[in-house]
Amino acid sequence: MRWALLLEYDGTPFLGWQRQAAGLSVQNVLEQAAGRLAGGAAVASIAAGRTDAGVHARGQVVHLDLPDPHGRLTASRVRDALNFHMKPHPVAVVQAARVPDDWNARFRAIRRRYRYHILNRPARPALDGARVWHVRQPLDVPAMREAALMLLGRHDFTSFRASACQARSPLRTLDRLDVASDGILIEIHAEARSFLHHQVRNMVGTLRLVGDGRWRPERVAEALAARDRAAAGPTAPPDGLCLMAVGYPEDPFTAPDARPADLTPGSGPDRAGP
Repeated sequence: MRWALLLEYDGTPFLGWQRQAAGLSVQNVLEQAAGRLAGGAAVASIAAGRTDAGVHARGQVVHLDLPDPHGRLTASRVRDALNFHMKPHPVAVVQAARVPDDWNARFRAIRRRYRYHILNRPARPALDGARVWHVRQPLDVPAMREAALMLLGRHDFTSFRASACQARSPLRTLDRLDVASDGILIEIHAEARSFLHHQVRNMVGTLRLVGDGRWRPERVAEALAARDRAAAGPTAPPDGLCLMAVGYPEDPFTAPDARPADLTPGSGPDRAGP
């Protein structure tokens, strides 16, 4: 039986989502727990977004197959059993749902949304150091917002892709890039069907240059047009990045508390690890 899982995790102790030959990954932890439900058999999993080391998730979606010869597995049993076997790692299955055997968490996805947090104050963070990028000097949020608008739409994002990116094409359609602030916390939301490797972190690093006055907003459009990674800004650290939600034509999770509220079907617009 194939199951879709909605996961949240703190990416701090992990080398990323993807299974590693050495070192801890989220995929390792999940598959080891799933193996306990499969009587020790190996269980493979596929995620909607292959988040990098240190990147967090509130709305990661994964699918895997579990044997159920006696028909005893229910969504709540799958959720609770996996959560029990993944302790004490900071990974949790929020919801499980039975899906058709050909359903694919990665290839059925039609949008992904990431959030990036910048803590903009002189004092270092004592509580959220692993979940924000701490920037001491004041940032000009309106200027960052103006620059972000220049990246919306379908473009060649070569200037914002990692050198190791394995995507066949640098063309992507960026549906949303919002910059907002409540004073000291700057929140950047990026949404697209798919992202290039490090695309979100490279866009955030570039917007920071605008925010601190080193770049005028128009220079972001010039960097995009250059189609050269050296023309854009630095890669922002992973700490502030979180995969918030993955959207599907038909949401496999039907419980009202199963998903982030603003990415339900119809609400708006792959290597993920931006």
